[in-house]
Amino acid sequence: MKVSFETIDNILIAQLEGELDHHTAKEVRDEVDKTIDAFFIKHLLFDFNKVTFMDSSGIGVIIGRYNKIHDMNGRVGVVNCNKYVDKIFEVSGLYSIIEKFSNLNEAIKSINE
Repeated sequence: MKVSFETIDNILIAQLEGELDHHTAKEVRDEVDKTIDAFFIKHLLFDFNKVTFMDSSGIGVIIGRYNKIHDMNGRVGVVNCNKYVDKIFEVSGLYSIIEKFSNLNEAIKSINE
């Protein structure tokens, strides 16, 4: 799993590439947390455009980062989910606590309102 970051207006965009599973979850969790702390980030968007697989460990990554950001009165969202990942988020109930956006521009605009 490859994770790259971009910040726009105090929003950290974590662009994920590959499989988010029990083999890669700790690495992703650590990288995202380290970046949030280093740049005093308030809001977080996960870009799933290049995610090919996700299991329950990925859900844990999202929930953990949600808790961290929520404690700072921030917002967490996801963008560019394929049908498979979207179904996992829907069935798991994650969409009741995180926001789903169609694209990055929509997400950034909504968060900055």
